[in-house]
Amino acid sequence: MKKIIFSICLVVSVLAMSGCADFLERESYGKDETWKTKEDVMQAVYGLYHFVSPYWSEEICGRGHMWLECASDNVLIGRDRASVDEIREFRMSPSNDNDVSRVWEVMYQNVAKANNIIKLVPDMSLDGAFKNQALGTALFFRGFSMLWMVPYYGDDTNGGIPIITEKTPTAEIDSPRPSHVLQNYDQIIADFREAGDKLPYFSELPADQIGLPHKAAAWAYAARAALYASAYDAKYYDIVIEMCDKVMGMTGADKRSLYIDSSDKSKSFANLWRKEQNHSSEYIFSLEGSNTNGARYHGVSFVNAGWGLYNTWGYFTPSLELYKAFEEGDTRRDATILAPGQHIQFMGRDILFGGYSPDGTVVSITNRTTAHVSAGMVLRKFMSPWETGSYSEVSSLRDKLWNSLNCCLMRYADVMLMKAEALIWTKGEGNGEAKELLNDIRERAGLPRNSQATKAQLQNERRCELAFEFQPSRFVDVIRWGLAPSLLTTPLHGVISKGQSGQIVTEEVEVYPARTYNPTYNKVFPIPERAFTGTENLTQNKGY
Repeated sequence: MKKIIFSICLVVSVLAMSGCADFLERESYGKDETWKTKEDVMQAVYGLYHFVSPYWSEEICGRGHMWLECASDNVLIGRDRASVDEIREFRMSPSNDNDVSRVWEVMYQNVAKANNIIKLVPDMSLDGAFKNQALGTALFFRGFSMLWMVPYYGDDTNGGIPIITEKTPTAEIDSPRPSHVLQNYDQIIADFREAGDKLPYFSELPADQIGLPHKAAAWAYAARAALYASAYDAKYYDIVIEMCDKVMGMTGADKRSLYIDSSDKSKSFANLWRKEQNHSSEYIFSLEGSNTNGARYHGVSFVNAGWGLYNTWGYFTPSLELYKAFEEGDTRRDATILAPGQHIQFMGRDILFGGYSPDGTVVSITNRTTAHVSAGMVLRKFMSPWETGSYSEVSSLRDKLWNSLNCCLMRYADVMLMKAEALIWTKGEGNGEAKELLNDIRERAGLPRNSQATKAQLQNERRCELAFEFQPSRFVDVIRWGLAPSLLTTPLHGVISKGQSGQIVTEEVEVYPARTYNPTYNKVFPIPERAFTGTENLTQNKGY
């Protein structure tokens, strides 16, 4: 499937680059009269992956969406960039020129592509099972594309963002925003529900379709949409539980579970992030890894320029606050964060981090020029493809960051955490089933099974388990839990390290001072300026 998606996405990228800038324009995929065969429809289906094509793999699935995470308390900005400072400091302007400005238009293009499939396929002379899969895939990606945007741009103050379906008349595409973001979440949940009805099980996908959505992916994403909606109405927690139960209740070849390394349980979490687990029982939905194309995110956060061994980019680094959130003995901490004095295998070399020189001696890293890049810790969670330096695992172009590890967007641990949260928030702290779910996650991390299933424990487990993963946003979590006024207004810290008497020593430093957070405006971001091309009714979020 990777080669098919790659070739189709190249074509789609060219079309996207040459097309109209109006995000509301809804063009068919190719020409309607060419949609006659199963192969024609499959090309349209694979075209739904254009957001991860080589053209967009940097702006959308590299740095793009993670820029907004810089406003959270998990992330320090690894490289000077004024427009990212705007995001972090809650003063982002609609004209902000970062990659995130492209997400809106690209995801609405995906909505348009999905709508074309949903509109045209039902009347085609194709077998029912194939039509259901095509329609289910289109419904999945319409919901997926909207869920990528809605939490960041819609709320109860400004309303939702435009809802465009296959039934929307052309004359009504430019319509006012929904009055409440729950209208978006209702549409997204409905899309994922219907997708779950139509899609095959993962075990039913042929080998050349591995990577396409399936029932468990649709149900898990419906749970995530309902989880975000529950911030506005607690009744959505019932949907979270319902959808999580669908995933957790699967049996046989489709049974989902936490990955446990049978040879060394203590390395289970670290080894989860290896290509051997790309299609394990824990990975529910991923973007397929490849050394020639695909998401570049895994190398985006690792040290800038990779000591001259490979051009990783160093954009997002962990805060000391995130590091300290892990309990002592939590194996997830060292699997997630590389701290000074630790070793990492990188491009066939053993690197002593904190610093490094070609002859292996410890050198100072305090000669870095800004507080941003002297944070002193980096993300190591996704770096397994770079261990050996083999170009069968990473791009031989040395700066494209394409790699063999799937970019996992939804996994079973997230489903467990979503259900545990719904149980705690609806049935009260100390709920027995929530305890067991959290204890299973804790046990995998090498921690005692002593969770009391409190709200604070759930919040911290979610933070530690999902840190820096591509879509379960810490920023969105903090906002929806109502913790932003306290957690997003305190200073953030890092460490600096230096060689001293043959040892690496560290010192805590304040990287960012306290911020001012306006709970009325800053729970969402400004809609990108480019989104207003071709529309008269779209309104900007208040305060921007």
